[in-house]
Amino acid sequence: MIPKKRNARLFAIALFGLALSMAAYLVFSALRQNISFFYSPAELAQEAPGTARKLRLGGMVEKGSLERLDGLNVRFRVTDFKRSITVRYDKILPDLFREGQGVIAEGHLAQNGEFIASRVLAKHDENYMPPEVGKALDKAKTE
Repeated sequence: MIPKKRNARLFAIALFGLALSMAAYLVFSALRQNISFFYSPAELAQEAPGTARKLRLGGMVEKGSLERLDGLNVRFRVTDFKRSITVRYDKILPDLFREGQGVIAEGHLAQNGEFIASRVLAKHDENYMPPEVGKALDKAKTE
């Protein structure tokens, strides 16, 4: 027969292991919901990750593509010089947002193929290019 102290110790270890497993599951599921993957327009057209997934789209704002719709709504095209994708945004654009400049838009892909942005990030000076955007543009130019 196993002594009661040993039973209590085994029960405590099992309970600790179960609590640790549940905590790890909660952390990883929360991280999975908040993770966003970076795509260039060409990669987004090629992979089509689905409409429910949170994404980051990066590239250059195509010259002549900025349309101001009603209220704060705007539409513009992001290009990697290989493909372009239309982005719709309904908030105030950053002060540094310009056509022909680098941009990263966070959001999701709509059923009609437009990218619905929940956040738009513009580069902060003339020499800066977000690393992901620079790599995607270089890759698109070499293909």
